[in-house]
Amino acid sequence: MNRRHWFTHLGLGTAGAAFGMLAAGRGEAQAAESPEPKAGKASGPVKITRVRAIATAPQKTRLVVVRVDTSEPGLYGLGCATFNQRPLPVVSAVNDYLDPFARGRDVDNIEDLWQNAYTSSYWRNGPVLNCALCGLDQALWDIKGKRAGMPVYQLLGGKSRFAVDCYGHASGRDLKELEESVQKLMAEGFRHVRIQLGAYGSPQLSTNPAFRANGFGLPKDQHMDVAPYLKSVPRMFEKIRGSCGEDVELLHDVHERIEPVDAIRLLKEVERYRPFFIEDPLSPEDNAYFHRLREASAVPIAMGELFNSPQEWIPLIKDRLIDFIRVHLSQTGGFTVMRKVAALAEWFNVRTAWHGPGDLSPVGHAANAHLDLAIHNFGIQEVFHPSDTLLEVFPGSPTVKGGYMFVNEAPGFGVDFNEEAAKKFPLPENPGFWEPVRRRDGTAVRP
Repeated sequence: MNRRHWFTHLGLGTAGAAFGMLAAGRGEAQAAESPEPKAGKASGPVKITRVRAIATAPQKTRLVVVRVDTSEPGLYGLGCATFNQRPLPVVSAVNDYLDPFARGRDVDNIEDLWQNAYTSSYWRNGPVLNCALCGLDQALWDIKGKRAGMPVYQLLGGKSRFAVDCYGHASGRDLKELEESVQKLMAEGFRHVRIQLGAYGSPQLSTNPAFRANGFGLPKDQHMDVAPYLKSVPRMFEKIRGSCGEDVELLHDVHERIEPVDAIRLLKEVERYRPFFIEDPLSPEDNAYFHRLREASAVPIAMGELFNSPQEWIPLIKDRLIDFIRVHLSQTGGFTVMRKVAALAEWFNVRTAWHGPGDLSPVGHAANAHLDLAIHNFGIQEVFHPSDTLLEVFPGSPTVKGGYMFVNEAPGFGVDFNEEAAKKFPLPENPGFWEPVRRRDGTAVRP
């Protein structure tokens, strides 16, 4: 061995010994710092032992909650599978199909479980199967947070804001009632208010439908004509903007009840009043009209609560035809899907405005809020107003103060479910489907 090689060999040997001692020291330190496994914790993978759906109606709306039990004693997760208009098929989809499919599978592998459960019915999508899948998926995220000892938003990278800004709902049968409703919400701290003159489409403005006089349909079928509604909305914006000022952000929900050409004209007329957004101006069947709608007006558009499939929202996002994506969490198939929707929308400067109606369980509202807290492109959240009865069944529900929604910072989604209390509130006897809404001649009105 020559002199140069000898010194090189000596240097490497010394360095190797030093690294060996360093590694040994680190190993000893790690061994000293590693906590002992907690008593009662499963030593191997945690498995799903049961998936079941529970239906309850503490606020008269038909809520479906999914509970996933595991092989680890005391560890379970909760998810929302609510489909108010068709709760019983969802319960069957969970108990008869997802339960046997999921038993024995690893709770940690959420993505794998979602992908395979999604295709386990062969045909994809649809609100019944998506809501059932959402219940399972959310419950697994709840378990994931509990196992990590963290709120779910921490698993997504932590908070992007201190709380979730919400919009309140203001309505009235006339402009005076509506004005008072808006002012009340503003006094409570809401900076965003959705304004509706009566129910969706202002049916109280339509009178004497010919279909009733001619015995078409049933006497209880509702009536809504387009012209009175189209005339009322610009007047509504003018009144509220004039009386409540420029600081409050105003929103309005068309609820897909007019033709595309009428929606184009309506958005052009209200543009001067600077709406924060107009919600669901077109039905999903009319998505191709969004190109014309976007060209005609600069009014921000929120869309999506009726969407079931990525094929419905992807074109609107990638072509920048909407400003807010407003899909319903359970309708899309779960939290796993929603975080992907949010990530896609961020790259096209589309903000979120998740659907958060009264017929969504507090578990679902909490899931909305956890995602809202974590993502960059959050826009606004529909407000959550639980009754005392609902809080009895769902302790730990999100709270609203000053127009902001707060989660309780507990691991998982932070919401529990009192099954004994839920038994006091069985589903109502009436099935809960939407009654027909008709034009003057009896033509059905979507949605």
